[in-house]
Order: sequence, then C-alpha cells, then structure tokens
Amino acid sequence: MTVFNNPHLLGFDHFERILDRAAKASAEGYPPYNIEQTGENNIRITLAVAGFTMDDLQVSVEDNQLVIRGKQQDDSHQRVFVHRGIASRQFQRAFVLAEGIEIVGATLDNGLLHVDLDRIVPEPEVKTIKIQQGGTRSQTIDMDGE
Repeated sequence: MTVFNNPHLLGFDHFERILDRAAKASAEGYPPYNIEQTGENNIRITLAVAGFTMDDLQVSVEDNQLVIRGKQQDDSHQRVFVHRGIASRQFQRAFVLAEGIEIVGATLDNGLLHVDLDRIVPEPEVKTIKIQQGGTRSQTIDMDGE
C-alpha cells in the first residue's frame, strides 16, 4: 500500500505513476546535469552535452514531461582511429514538470545546454459551496419508466 492509496487523497493516483516514471529516469547517468534555482520562480536545467551541435539536440514537451534528446551524426566511417575513447552515443533525458511550469527557452553555450523554466504562480481561488437543507435535493425521474 502506498501513500497515494490513502482514502483522504482523492484523485492523486496519477502522481504515483509520475513519481515512478521520474525514479526510472533518474537512474540514467548520461549526460550529467544540474538543476539550479535562478530566481524566486525560475529554474535552469543544465546538461553537459560536449560534442553535440544544435542540430544534434532536440528539446520538447510531451504530456507533462520535458524531454531532451541528443543524437550525433556518425562520421566514423570517414576517419581512421588509432584509439577511440570518446563515444558518440545518443541519449534521452526526461524531467517531469509540475502544473504551472513553462519552458522559457533553451541555449547551447560551450558544450552546455541550458533549459530555462518559469513557474507561473496562480492567484489563490476560493470557492464557497452553498449548504442546502437536508431532504430538499431534487431527484431526476426517468419518464420512459426505466
């Protein structure tokens, strides 16, 4: 039984799936990354993507995830390596986004891919529910007799 099966947490079962996905994604080790807070409502994710060009990288939002993909062009058939210690490999790194997070932009600078995010803080909404006297709730009657 998980914490999200608590009867007081109604409608939070999708968070459990999101946390499972995030845990699986964090097990990946390449490329290394930093997440830093750059302002009160601003976050920057920085990935070390040395050797990748802008054409090799793709940043997208899929459902509630920021997905960053990299795939280098294979030109090894044009070269003769005496030693090959730098692997050209592809990667995919996904970050689960909370409600109200927007991607501001992405920049590639000296082998570092920076993705800037803003958190939109909504105004708190207060909704008053009218309390009715018991027994005054109207019932719907099916006129077809069913």
